[in-house]
Amino acid sequence: MLKMTRLLLALAFVPAAQAHVTLEQAEAVAGTPYKAVLRVGHGCEGSATTRITLTLPAGFRGAKPSPKAGWALELKREALAKPYESHGRMIGDELVEVSWTAKSEDAYLQDAWYDEFVVRGILPEALGPIWFKVRQSCVKGEWNWADLPSEGDSTKGLKAPAVRLLLTKPAAAPGTHQH
Repeated sequence: MLKMTRLLLALAFVPAAQAHVTLEQAEAVAGTPYKAVLRVGHGCEGSATTRITLTLPAGFRGAKPSPKAGWALELKREALAKPYESHGRMIGDELVEVSWTAKSEDAYLQDAWYDEFVVRGILPEALGPIWFKVRQSCVKGEWNWADLPSEGDSTKGLKAPAVRLLLTKPAAAPGTHQH
């Protein structure tokens, strides 16, 4: 029991540099509204984070970022190859990139601190993984969390993996039969 307690305590204090940007929810139902809560658990090589730039996955529609006190929002939109209708109007462009930039040194996300950056939208209909790429700029250096697996969806062995969200089908309603 004592050995197990020591092991758990040791794991709790593993340096944050081994962590990366993660999602609060790693799975979601395809085609549904989704609030992407990106969790940032460390800076770059001990220095504070000054900017987070998120590249949204293709098909993530109607995206809206959440502003953060002390941080400026920058939005990049691009024209869609195929416009779509939403709430009675045609949508011809989409948000493809969001950047949060600290407005002052007081707003920096210190290396020893944790924070969340949020954007919501409607998920694509196709099942399987989608990827959120995150560039984390710091006082000294940066992390570009954008590595994708050459095949499959495992991020094992990637130095700076993009953030993976697995899109699933809806759960069967109680009492229904599925094949």
